[in-house]
Amino acid sequence: MANPQLNGLSEIYTFFRKNTTPIYFVSPTSYNLLGLDQWVNNFEYINYFDSFDGYHPRVFIPTLSERPEFRSMEDINNYLLGHWEVADLIRRRGGKGKALLVMFDEKTEKLAADLGLEIALPPAALCKRLDSKIESTRLGNEIGVASVPNAMGPVSSFEELMQLAASEKLGNSLVVQTPYGDSGKTTFFIRSEADWDKNADKMRDKQLKVMKYINHLPGTVEAVVTRHGTLVGPAMTDLIGFAELTPYKGGWCGNDVSTTVLPERVRVAVRKMCRKLGDRLYQEGYRGTLCVDYLIDTDTDEVYLGEINPRISGATAPTSLATGKYGGAPLMMFHLLELMDVDYTLDLAAVQARWSDFDNWSQLMLKQTADKVELITKAPTSGVWRLNDDGSIHFVRRALDWHSVGDEHEAFYLRIYGVGEYRYYGTDLGILIARGRMQTDDQQLTERAKRWTAAINAQFEGIAPPPK
Repeated sequence: MANPQLNGLSEIYTFFRKNTTPIYFVSPTSYNLLGLDQWVNNFEYINYFDSFDGYHPRVFIPTLSERPEFRSMEDINNYLLGHWEVADLIRRRGGKGKALLVMFDEKTEKLAADLGLEIALPPAALCKRLDSKIESTRLGNEIGVASVPNAMGPVSSFEELMQLAASEKLGNSLVVQTPYGDSGKTTFFIRSEADWDKNADKMRDKQLKVMKYINHLPGTVEAVVTRHGTLVGPAMTDLIGFAELTPYKGGWCGNDVSTTVLPERVRVAVRKMCRKLGDRLYQEGYRGTLCVDYLIDTDTDEVYLGEINPRISGATAPTSLATGKYGGAPLMMFHLLELMDVDYTLDLAAVQARWSDFDNWSQLMLKQTADKVELITKAPTSGVWRLNDDGSIHFVRRALDWHSVGDEHEAFYLRIYGVGEYRYYGTDLGILIARGRMQTDDQQLTERAKRWTAAINAQFEGIAPPPK
């Protein structure tokens, strides 16, 4: 039987509404793709953390009789795919299907294949190569997408670092990145030898990207690389390093999704950059969603490439909100379309135009900032909460996602760590998504953001861990 041919959005909507192929989002939580099950039939979440206390009808949590030590998101996903209850679920639902993940590796690919699942993402080896900040800079240079002035290479001492910086006239105030890893843990601000000494073991003899420090506004934009070209979602600005939200100085801790922050010419430049990168990655064999981090020089409005994240990402949820709620077609739908066994035609310009207008929204990623370990005895429930005039909050109602959030006094909270879990320095406690902006034009947390953060943290209680 020939693969179906879909012509235009109406037929694409019908295809997904009647979809019979089981699709699974395997991830620690459902957050990144929360709500996609309302667009796509036969969509299930397989998660490690029970954020919804069992009331989400599409979330499956296997019995966790043990608590392994995980070192990465890949470890958690591999644990889930290796769990007998997950295997039983997939067998009961036909034994075949598609799998979506945020992070995965070659072991994940084998585990999925053993279950009869096809990972609906580019191969892990390709994603790993493109994930390198060194490789993404090289590809950008190749197509005329500039990065912040930089030099690349290994160094073994502060003196060698300064020599490398001097070779490209980068000055004495530097931003140094290693090729891989969470930017909050692998981005270092170097202004003196003392700064180098604090993290020398993480930089020494590694291939580094050494950048000139600029006054900048960081942002991110999600896109989908398709056979018909690259679709680009709304540009959003990043919240970085706020001590109320993250213990990491360069750590990403949220986004504002707004049409008012960036001038139109800058938004056009961001879309153009992202489209050029997506089209170039297609030549590498890449298809589907990717996240592009960008930097805007606030002195010149110049747009620079930050890095490429070849995966579903933290930007996926607010992108889906804006493109689905206001544009009638979530960006992730086109990722699935590209990776499903279907042919289609599409007017990319018409789809892109649907995503131009939307309300202001924001997301806050709440980490444990105190350097202590506690067993959680009380934690806030996932759902819609309301901020009171005195800065306290109260729980309003259960909700499966953020679409029922009313005014700027309400927000949807997704719990990650809950009762019985240990929280420690850097733990991802939960995620808050709300209407309105959480960052000012001069890149400070709004008072409302500070109130929400303090009030959510106040909902947690814990005790010291029992002696071993």
